[in-house]
Parts: sequence; structure tokens; C-alpha cells
Amino acid sequence: MSEETQTDADYGKRVNRRTVLRSAAVGSAVAGGAGIVAGNRSNHDDDGDENGSPGFPPSGITEYGRSVDLGNGEVRTFTSVTGSDDPRYHGVEFDRAALEGLPSAEDLATADNRGETDKYRAGGQAATVHFKESLQFFVPFPDAAATPFTFLGLNWNPGGHHGGAGAWLKPHFDIHFHMLDPATVDSIEGPGLPPYDTGNGEFTGGTPAPDPDGRVESTNFDDDQLPEGYARPPEVVADQRYITDMGEHAAPGDAPELPDAPGEPGDPDQFTNTLIQGFVGDSEGSRLAFVEPMVTLEYLRGIDHNERFDVPQPETYPHEQQHPTRYSVRDVPANDTITVVLQDFQEV
Repeated sequence: MSEETQTDADYGKRVNRRTVLRSAAVGSAVAGGAGIVAGNRSNHDDDGDENGSPGFPPSGITEYGRSVDLGNGEVRTFTSVTGSDDPRYHGVEFDRAALEGLPSAEDLATADNRGETDKYRAGGQAATVHFKESLQFFVPFPDAAATPFTFLGLNWNPGGHHGGAGAWLKPHFDIHFHMLDPATVDSIEGPGLPPYDTGNGEFTGGTPAPDPDGRVESTNFDDDQLPEGYARPPEVVADQRYITDMGEHAAPGDAPELPDAPGEPGDPDQFTNTLIQGFVGDSEGSRLAFVEPMVTLEYLRGIDHNERFDVPQPETYPHEQQHPTRYSVRDVPANDTITVVLQDFQEV
């Protein structure tokens, strides 16, 4: 059965079976990076109004959220629902002009918008995230009651960030579709020690030494919510896994930029678009808390068509709402925009 003609039920079953973990490479990449999935890539276009036409996102069923300023343009959130209030899309729309005139790492290091609440404002917050300079935004999604998604966490990383055995140092965007409320995510603190090699001598591979100040503790983790094909980072304590304003990350073991064997470097030239999925935990447990396409600036500037990708599924979901089984990156030339979209929602 082709991907064009299969039913939604067939697709959901296939998504749950199709990814295979490269365990050796996962350990290497996470020691050099964040956690680890295989997002199988589908390069054909969608049908009808989804073909990069003036109809995307579809009028009449789409509500836009507020805009934020980025580069020489703007970025905005949107939500589309069907006539029966079922979710169709959660997305973020980039003006193509927003991909030009972006701040450098030096610009961000000296910026005056480094206050804790600036991430909620139109200009965003310049901050040190992943031990690198980043411009981050917290932007609400228009409500879609049948999905768990609450807000967009958008990060522009002019020097990339550590992870992927060095592959993710390429300039890119982290596009977090969060399932927790902003205040909870805002309270997440980053690691006392880095969970990857930053080149500063604090971590050179293997399990990091215990934090001498006693700041790191273990937390619970629900492995049933880890999507198929994903693995956690190497066995280190929780505070060494967490990234400020995000949480613990898991990334695709079959991403082409990741090394094939432990100890080998990643390949930044192969890094274009990789799906991260993330977790937040406490003393009671943990939950799948965000879905994050990690997309390079080069890829967004160059895309001139539509691409769809799988969102690998967990065995157990952290909610009883509808969950996306795919995401897409779309060129919409009529609007001079690029969109990154969660779609193909299914009951869990």
C-alpha cells in the first residue's frame, strides 16, 4: 500500500513499528549531544490546499497567534481545526525576511534584552542556552482543545549548540511545540555540568564526575513515554541532562549527521532537519513534554517545496488528547513564508 493511499489507522500502526535504534551510535551522539529517533522522511507533497498554494494555512479554519520580531521580518503561531473542532495543524510561520538580518552570537552576548521576562516579548530574550548564545521566544498557540500543545518555544542559535558529537554547532532554529504551561517550562533550570563536550574541559566523554557542590540528583523517568527509536543520553544524573527553559532531550539515532560509532565526530554538513522529543520530570515521575523540529537556517532559506516527516510515537502518551503523527516544512511562495507544522493528529 502506498503512503498516498493508506488509511489513517494503517499509518498510525506503521509509525509505531517503523524505527530501529542504532544503539551504539546513540550513545556516542548523546555523549556528544542531547538524548536520541528515527524520523523517516517523506519527500512528496501533500494534496489540495497544502501544496504551497495560497490556501495554506487553510483560510476559514485557521486562527493566528501573536507575532514576534525576528531578523528583517516576523514569525507567528497558528492553529487550524476542522468544522468539528478536531485539530488539523499547529504551526509556526516564518516570513522569508525573518531569515535575513538575524543577530550574531556577538550581538546576543551584548544585547540589552536579557531579562527573564523578555522571552515573552516581541523582541525575545537573548540568553545563554546549551552553553551558547541564543535568542528565545515563548509564544502561545491559539487554543485547540483536542491537542495538548500550549505554546511555541522558539530559539535562534547563531552558533548552533553543543550536541550531536559536534554536528549541531551549525546555525539553526530549535522549534519547541510544548505540552506544558509556560510557567512550568520557564522554571526549568539548566545543568550544573554539561551533558556533552563543550570543549571547556568540564566533560570529555563517558559519565561526568559528580558535581562537587552536590547540585545534581537523579529523577524518575517513564520509559513507556520514550518514542520508538529514541534513547536517553548516557547514564548521568538528571541535572546534567536538563537544558534551561526546555528539559531533557532525546534525538533520532538515524539522523544522518550523527556518527555511526562511539567516539567518532558528527557531520555538520549532513545536518538539515532533525526531530527532537523532550521530557520534564520531578520526584513523582516524568512525561513527554515537547516535540521539537531542529531545523538549520540553510535548510529553511533553501527550501522551495514541501516535505513531510514522521513523528515517532511512544507506547504510552502523557495525555488523552490527539497527538501528531507527522510534521512538515512547507514553502508558501504566495505569502513569501515558510511554515513548520505538526499535523495528522490521531486519538491516543
